[in-house]
Order: sequence, then C-alpha cells, then structure tokens
Amino acid sequence: MELGRANLDVFADTVLEIAGQDRDVLVVTSDSRGSGKLTHYGDTLPAQIIELGIAEQNVIGISAGLASAGKKVFATSPACFITARAFEQIKNDVAYSDQPVRIIGISAGVSYGALGATHHSLHDYAALRAVHNITIIAPADNFEAREAIKAIHNIDHPVYVRFGKAAIPHVHGENSTFTIGKAATIRDGHDLTFIACGETVPVALAAAELLAAQGIECRVLSMHTIKPLDEQAIRQAARETGAIITVEEHSIHGGLGEACAAVLMQQGPVVPFRIVGFPDEYMVTGSQKEIFNHYGISADGLAKTARAILG
Repeated sequence: MELGRANLDVFADTVLEIAGQDRDVLVVTSDSRGSGKLTHYGDTLPAQIIELGIAEQNVIGISAGLASAGKKVFATSPACFITARAFEQIKNDVAYSDQPVRIIGISAGVSYGALGATHHSLHDYAALRAVHNITIIAPADNFEAREAIKAIHNIDHPVYVRFGKAAIPHVHGENSTFTIGKAATIRDGHDLTFIACGETVPVALAAAELLAAQGIECRVLSMHTIKPLDEQAIRQAARETGAIITVEEHSIHGGLGEACAAVLMQQGPVVPFRIVGFPDEYMVTGSQKEIFNHYGISADGLAKTARAILG
C-alpha cells in the first residue's frame, strides 16, 4: 500500500478550497489552529476563522448559533475534548436543535498516544451513537477524507467527522466512490470479512493480504459511516463469508463492533463474530502504532484472530 498524507492535512486543504469558493463557510476552533493544520487556512481566509481558545463548550454553542444564521460551520477541536467537555452542547444546541454543525474531531483515537489516557478519544462513537440526529463518519484514507468533507459542505443536519494525525496508506483505487451511509468494499473475499473504520482499515487490509498468502480470502469493508450504519452490507458479509471481525480505534463498548453485533443478533444471520478494539482497562501509553500492536490491531494480530475464529 502506498503511503498517503495524514487525513487531517487533507481536511485542512479541502476546507480551505471549499471556503475559498463559499463565503458562508466558517471554521471555529478551540486553540487548534496549529494542531488542526489550519494555520495556512487562517492566513489565507482570516475573516472565515474564529479562534476561541480552550473553550470547547463555547465552540459548539457559538457554532450552533452561527449555523442557525445560515453559516456553514466546521467546529474543529481535539476529538477527546470536543466530544466529552461539550457533550451537552452537542446533544442540545446541535442535535436536538437540528443545527447543521460539522463537528471535526481531530487527533482522534490514540493519535495523542504518548500523552496518555486523558488525550485518548475512545468514547466518541459510543457517546454520539446514543444521540439522535447526528451522522458519524470516520474516513479510512485520504480519498475518503476529502470526499467526506465535500459531502458535508452543504449537509442540512449535524455531523461528526473523526480524523487522526498520522500519515496513512491509500486503500482506494482510481474508480472508487464515496456515499455517506454506504460501506466501501476495499477487498473481496469469501472466507471471512473484516469490517473496519477509520485508520484501522489499512491494518485490516494488510491482515487480509497476509492471510491471502496462506490461502484464506478475506473481504475488507470500510464502514466509514458509523451512523447511519450500512446494515445491508453487514448482513451480506455474514451470508457470503460466514464470519466477521470488526476493527476499530475505540473502546470495544458502544462502538462499531457492538453496532454490527446488534444488527446481526436482531436481524441475522448470526455467524462467528469478534470485536477487536480497546478493552475496558487502564490503557498502555505509547505511540499509536505501539498501542495498536499491544492490543492486536496489527496485520499479524488480526490474522491470528482470523485463524482462531475460522478454527
């Protein structure tokens, strides 16, 4: 897989391109101009960025107010803070009030790995899945990141988009398409399906390629939209491949895995199933790659889980 850029860089470039053509676009940040890769954006369009300092609740409240006045707001802040400190504002000011704020959670998951658990966002899928009227998107590579930002430019309801900070491989080909709410098939196979989201998709693809060399053909789905979930793709994978492993940079509680499990348990078919993510424990500290490897979110780790589930 060819290495691309960080999705966060792609976000910054794409929103600058869009804002340069649409004066209603505003970026509202909480002391995140640098960490959000928005320095060039701010220098280029100083009238279309609002910096509020470390005040995530104000970011969401002000963004909701601006959206109610017709502005197309990208509320940008570290995912660990914007979805925890400002949860009430997201629930009431944005979702309940149906304001089309584009909440951008940057350096998500364990992107801030070495800073420890205070800077990990392992709760955001779980928390926001429980809130009515908000779409949740986790792009897998630069293509999905760019297409997601373009797709939500003129969206008419709340959305949360999650970005990491590391450079990640390209997983899509030239003829790929992106549709909110519809999973993308990155690789086809008939023995097992990896359903992954965000920056775990390239890891799942690497595992599938490793397993292919051992005669095990795995499907890989990029479930870039956590909510609404592509239930049809999940059930189809269960029918056609007979076993599923979900992979996410999130707690095993309340995220992609439990969402997929609920679909299969309630609608079928029920198949061998494993959730790979972060367990309910005090997290280890290290780089994103080190943390991934520790918890089995690696090509070797996922291949081992796949072999175990297939017997």
